[in-house]
Amino acid sequence: QVQLVESGGGLVQPGESLTLSCAASGTIFTIYTLGWYRQAPGKQRELDASITRGGRKNYADSVKGRFTISRDNAKNMVYLQMNSLKPEDTAVYYCNADLRTAKAYWSQGTQVTVSS
Repeated sequence: QVQLVESGGGLVQPGESLTLSCAASGTIFTIYTLGWYRQAPGKQRELDASITRGGRKNYADSVKGRFTISRDNAKNMVYLQMNSLKPEDTAVYYCNADLRTAKAYWSQGTQVTVSS
């Protein structure tokens, strides 16, 4: 019922910035929480940041002060501004939408590679 389409990944050098975008479409009543997750090869998917419909934000310690999550409720969009990127940030990044339904919604993932 809900589709999440993500864009903005790519290759950057350490210290540079990148912005990810995710657009939700389909049968949407209310997206209560949006989140960004990363998954590096051989590792579990883990939360980078989340934001509630009211704008309350939560960040993983590893990205706090470097990444900023934001959302546009009218457009059903969520963004992740990533600054001061490090090689260890290299991963596939996913956005997630919580509609308080039984089904979880995930984007297709986009590769972010930080390398000199």
